[in-house]
Order: sequence, then C-alpha cells, then structure tokens
Amino acid sequence: MAHPGRIVVVSADIGAGHDRAADELAERLRGRGFEVDRLNLLHLLPAPVHRVVRETYRGVLNRFPWGYHLLFRLTSRSRTSVRAIRLLTRPFRARIRRRIPPDTRAVVTTYPFANQILGPLRRRGWLGVPVLTYVTDLVVHPTWLAPGVDVYCTVRHAELRHDCGGDVAVVHPLVSRAFAGAGGLDRWQARQRFGLPADGVFALIVAGSWGAGEVAATTAEVESTGVRPVVVCGRNRALRRRLSGAGRHVLGWVDDMPSLMRAVDVVVENAGGLTCQEALAAGVPVVTYRPIPGHGRANAAILARSGLTRWASTPEQLGPVLAAVVGAGRPAPTRGGPTPEDPAGARGGATPEDPAGARGGATPEDPAGLVAEAARSAAPAGPADRGRRPLLDPVGDAVAVVAALLQSSGGLR
Repeated sequence: MAHPGRIVVVSADIGAGHDRAADELAERLRGRGFEVDRLNLLHLLPAPVHRVVRETYRGVLNRFPWGYHLLFRLTSRSRTSVRAIRLLTRPFRARIRRRIPPDTRAVVTTYPFANQILGPLRRRGWLGVPVLTYVTDLVVHPTWLAPGVDVYCTVRHAELRHDCGGDVAVVHPLVSRAFAGAGGLDRWQARQRFGLPADGVFALIVAGSWGAGEVAATTAEVESTGVRPVVVCGRNRALRRRLSGAGRHVLGWVDDMPSLMRAVDVVVENAGGLTCQEALAAGVPVVTYRPIPGHGRANAAILARSGLTRWASTPEQLGPVLAAVVGAGRPAPTRGGPTPEDPAGARGGATPEDPAGARGGATPEDPAGLVAEAARSAAPAGPADRGRRPLLDPVGDAVAVVAALLQSSGGLR
C-alpha cells in the first residue's frame, strides 16, 4: 500500500528540546502512514562550523547569561534584528531546498531559525508545499516568525505578542504518552529502578541536556529545605562529577524520564520547556527556580500566571513553595485532569489573566493530525532547481557563528 506522502521535519541539535519534539512528531506521523525525513538544520554546515555554532551558543548561555538575556530582549523588541537574522541565513535557502525530496507534501519545523530560511522559500514560490512550525516555548519569540510560514502550532497559554502573518493553531504538547503511564510502575517500583530509598520526599532537579543554569546552587538550596534532590545533569559530565557524593542522587543522561518522574514528588526546573510539559503530563507538581535568562524567565512568568507551576523567586521562598506543592500531593487522575495531550488539564481553563481559557476557549488539536491534513491536501514539492550552486552558499558557513549568537529561543529541554 502506497504511503500518503512524505513529510520533512526540520530541527537542530541545540540542546535536546527541539529534537525531542521533532522525534515525537515524526513517530506520530509515521503511525499515520507517512514517510518522514528528519533534517538537522545545522548539518547543512561543515562539521567544524556545526560544532562552533553549538558550542558558541552553549558558551554564551553558561558564561555570559547577562549577554544572552540582552540579546533575547533586543530581538524581542526589534524587528530589525530579526530581519538581520533572516538576511544572515539567506545563503542556506538553496542548500536546504535541495534537501527536500520531490515527493514531499509538507515541511514542519521545531527550530526558529529554520523558519527564517523556509518561510521566504515558501513566500517566493520556490517551495510549493505548506510550511508549519511547532513552537517549543510558551513565549512565541519573534525569531519564530517569518513571512511565508503557513501555520504556527502553539500550546495552550502560549503568548504571541506580534503579528505572525500566518494562521495560529492551539495544539497539544508533543509529549510522549509514556509520561501518563510510565510502564505501569508505581512510585516504589520506580524508586527501586533508580536506586532511590522507598521513604523520603524527593525533588527531581532538571536543567536540560546541557545541565545549564545555577544547578549547584539549586541543589544545595533544595537540600537545605529537607527535600532530597535527584539531579539530572544530562550530558554535562563535569557537572555530574562536581555534584556527586555526600549521599546525593546525581544522574547523567536519562533515557527513561517517565519512570524517573514517577519516582519523585516534585520537579524543580529552570527553563519552562519540554521537560516541564512532560512533568505536567505525568501529574507531578512543578516548581520553577533560578530560571535561566531569556526564554527561561519568559516561560516561567507565563507558567506562573497561568497557574501551571509555582515560581520560587528567592531562596527564602523555596522552602515554603516546596512544602506547599508536596503537601498538596499529586493531583489524582480525574476526568479533565493532566494528560500527555493536555498537561494543563483542568487547570488549563479560565485564569485571571485569561478569563476565557486558552485563546477564547480554543480546543487544542493533535499537531500530527493538523500536519497530516495539510500534507494530504498539498501537491508534491517537485524537484529543486539543480542549477549552479549560488555564490553566496559559502558565505553561510562564515556567518553561521554570528547568527548563533543571536539565537534567542528555547530548546534546552
């Protein structure tokens, strides 16, 4: 039986959040019968430049957080800065177009810079299939917005403060359904799997795949409240070595996050990204503490305003906030409660800031279903122009590092 078409999902390995959302979307689309190609935007660069881009972003975030925050604010307020990013990424347009097979019927992005390349291709008629994007943050930063993008998929309570020029669809988060069930494990079995004692109150401290932010300070301050920390350092081996010892439970990269969340009483996070949505899907209360600059603080504010998380803004507030959420216990699974499709659950309705609920009470859609519908109604992309490579192609390699410094959206989760 012939498949209904091919869909290209474009992401980037900046942190893990963009890729994890893309992985979940690709799995759902394959379940609907589509052929799915995954494309890492940074793989368009030569390998040395790819590494420089990634490490430059990581270095700015860890060593110069104030600079990252300023860049985030600048690109939030100035459309000129976003247009500059679009100009810097212009040399990649022909290169990415050649990576889109002729039988492609839709392109989906989970990384903002991809929109700055694919949107103009779509607008100018060089790409004849729909371009959709799944926004991985609650704050829809202007770097996500580009002329030519057909649909912006955002989760409930996401804030869009600028005219995007395309359609906006409220969708369920791209969170694995495993977070709702965790393989049928109860809390004690989950604790046994990770070597945690059966008794005690545990806080899962997460900081993305890079272990970014003030993780050491957070760990010490959680310990001082009497709650026992379980720290996930991701791929940050130096951080894991630094925090290990003294009876602490310090982990590196964890493949089975659903079971780990089943084992703990609360999640303490600092970016408001995909891990936060996964915790809400698992029914674990979430506390935001020491959020990273830029998108981390912006997401934290939205989450707190919507009542999805609690934000402890000082060490003095951390103890009472943890006590409050742990004392309240996990919400019982009830009709309308948190699910992988709607982590906000019953809490995602009316709020003082949003009396009508999510954008006038819009019902979230499955993003895979929305993409599949767009793909089925579109004609194939057809072959790319196989003519001479543009002279500007090599320029893209040279400006990639500059563009990376202006990267100002989420994806550390």
